[in-house]
Amino acid sequence: MPAPHLKRIARWLLPLLVVVGAVLGLVRHYVLPGLSSARTNPSAIEVVTATWLLRHAVPEAARERRNPLGADAADLAAGRDVFRAKCEVCHGYDGGGRTEIGAGEYPHPPPLRDLAPALTDGEIFYHIRNGIRNTGMPAWNLPERQIWQLVLYIRHLPITVKLSEQKAEDSALHAGVFGISHAVAQGIAAGWHYVGSAACKPCHTEIYERWKKTPMANVVRDPRAHPEAIIPDLSKPDPLVTFTKNDIAFVYGSIWKQRYFTKIGDDYYPEPAQWDITHHMWRKYFVKNGADWWAPFYPPDNFQRPTGPLCDGCHSVNYDIKTKTVTEWNVGCERCHGPGSEHIKQKTRETIINPARLDYVRANDTCIQCHSQGRPLVNLIDGKYYDWPVGFHMGLDLSDFWKLEEHKLGETSFTHYPDGTAHKNRMQGNDFVQSLMYTRGVACFSCHDVHGTENAAQLREPPSEICLTCHGTNTANGPHAETIAAHTHHKPESKGSQCIACHMPKIEETLGDVMVHAHTFRFITPAETDAYGIPNPCNICHKDKTTAWAASVLKSWKDRSPWRMGN
Repeated sequence: MPAPHLKRIARWLLPLLVVVGAVLGLVRHYVLPGLSSARTNPSAIEVVTATWLLRHAVPEAARERRNPLGADAADLAAGRDVFRAKCEVCHGYDGGGRTEIGAGEYPHPPPLRDLAPALTDGEIFYHIRNGIRNTGMPAWNLPERQIWQLVLYIRHLPITVKLSEQKAEDSALHAGVFGISHAVAQGIAAGWHYVGSAACKPCHTEIYERWKKTPMANVVRDPRAHPEAIIPDLSKPDPLVTFTKNDIAFVYGSIWKQRYFTKIGDDYYPEPAQWDITHHMWRKYFVKNGADWWAPFYPPDNFQRPTGPLCDGCHSVNYDIKTKTVTEWNVGCERCHGPGSEHIKQKTRETIINPARLDYVRANDTCIQCHSQGRPLVNLIDGKYYDWPVGFHMGLDLSDFWKLEEHKLGETSFTHYPDGTAHKNRMQGNDFVQSLMYTRGVACFSCHDVHGTENAAQLREPPSEICLTCHGTNTANGPHAETIAAHTHHKPESKGSQCIACHMPKIEETLGDVMVHAHTFRFITPAETDAYGIPNPCNICHKDKTTAWAASVLKSWKDRSPWRMGN
């Protein structure tokens, strides 16, 4: 090769080598340190590229496969068991990926609830069987039927709150609107208005028809429109009953007790007798001083205690304290979803509030606004004391309007037992915010569906099954035993083997000896009963036994800590 040609190559090659060397030096200095760390979040480009490759790496024949299993309960339960054994440790019990291992993997496990709808049955099957290279997803050597059961369960992951990823970026959101879009925040501020639940029916017919049968939709009823609403026979005389059917403007309640409101002027007032539905008997109705915080601020006369300040804000949608009017009575759609006028015009997620998209605090506040004992931060309001969060509506921060009833540890009050567990009904929120479930981001509607179910308390599953949708034997969520019976020390199908019997005892008074379930999910020991008078689940069932007997039985359970059970 001629010397001039070599010189030309050398002139270009030397600068090129210098540039390559400089680039490699920069890469080594700025890029390589930490590149192997699994703590880094993948970049947007990496996520898009990996997702594209993942979708197109599945053979077409595999992608087109359909799950041969139906929604059989046995297959679903089997899939749940496989998920808990193989998948939960990384993906979490709800598929959210918020686990200790998941947080330390690169890339992090995707939220299955969001990903699964975008994948075919065949794609999910393929990834379970073959794994995903360069991730923590292994190839599972499972029988084909088990994999299909797993695919089925992934389509039915337990419903929990999805923590919103939206950020508070403007003053409206900083004021307390978290987890909803700017459009919703700005729309509410601009005057979106309430339209009533009937406006939701055309598009949400199935949900609307279920809701119409629920207690939420039938808390307050006009006996003229619903004569069947009055449960007792008013033709039978009783010394407590000083009113007639014609005096009743509204009937309140249908589960534990029923009260009767009379209209005087533009206000409603409670009659002095209530019907005990459980015992089929009349009881006096009057709130004494010491029985509720507001009682001393009102004259000792039911007909000077209007339901507007004390009841109606929670039993209606959009109660106006100035005009004493409502958009609709009962807990309608907009009580939980906010004003719907814009959503009727533009049927998109940006024009309505969905509590399932709120962060767990505000998602739970959807229910806590009424299912709690507390008082407004500001009282008097226009010369009256209110017992509901005046001014609050969905899209705002409940803590700006409402404070839960305070409790002094070790003291029994009308509202609380000494440990802080609720003493009375309508305190599910006071209980729940103390629980580990709340801390972990579970929401009220993870267990309840206020749109209506066939189960007690509108539970998503029967009481004997609902807890097991997230908890299971020998899983991270517990119980830590081979079987439920081994954990409960009771026969498998007995009442003592139901989770709610021990962790949600009926100890909170709603009327006389009629009790409702606690929602702290704590196990109350016989020792706490002896020390503080808090009823414990053992002696609630075994009424003929003493606390000493219950304590001795618990001490014999070698799978329990003697320190936790107390003496």
